[in-house]
Amino acid sequence: MVEIIGAGMGRTGTYSLQAALVKLGYGPCHHMSSLGEHPELIPRWEAVVRGEEVDWKDLLAGYRSAVDWPACSFWRDLADTYTDAKVVLTIRDPESWYASARETIYRYMARKPGIEGAIMRLEERLYPSLRRRRALCERLIWEDTFEGRFDEPQWAMEIFQRHNTAVQRVIAPDRLLVFDVRQGWQPLCDFIGVEIPNEPFPHLNIADSFVRMAALRRRRALTLRKMRPEEGSAIR
Repeated sequence: MVEIIGAGMGRTGTYSLQAALVKLGYGPCHHMSSLGEHPELIPRWEAVVRGEEVDWKDLLAGYRSAVDWPACSFWRDLADTYTDAKVVLTIRDPESWYASARETIYRYMARKPGIEGAIMRLEERLYPSLRRRRALCERLIWEDTFEGRFDEPQWAMEIFQRHNTAVQRVIAPDRLLVFDVRQGWQPLCDFIGVEIPNEPFPHLNIADSFVRMAALRRRRALTLRKMRPEEGSAIR
């Protein structure tokens, strides 16, 4: 049963939040990386994105929390389904968020022309689950959320801010935590009602590892070498 819903868009510290929630006992926590670890979830999310009827409690069975895309796009449905769940909206300066998203998920998950597009197609021949995840991101994030205009910074940041405003307008204040992961454990633990762990908050900046893993995957594709299983789960 999902008890914590992460409504913040990807690249707002959602990977850090996932690690923190697991540490606090709210794992497993669904995240975009979950689709790499459990590719059998991809067809189910594809159906959701197509607008088909979904049984959220069945789709997220076994998870105690859900953050990042694709779940954050359906925060209203999740909040209505899990009426006792608390909602955490991770936030970030819009310009910093855009720069990070553009250099990570947009750079490596959105369709590109020219030589970069050719390399992406080669990767996808070797890694079918990557192809499906990219297609899922293309539809849900770049087309449905940003209306095909993510490469326009002002438009993308406006959509980002609209999203955050909508969450704060709809979710009752006593059910919502607006959270900057730089704040660390205190506000999160106070909100959930648990003790602060005796260890640093997991500030996990995956941008460098994202780029590093993508570069490794591309080198393997160009030499027609198969990806190792542990590398598949690192594609976010």
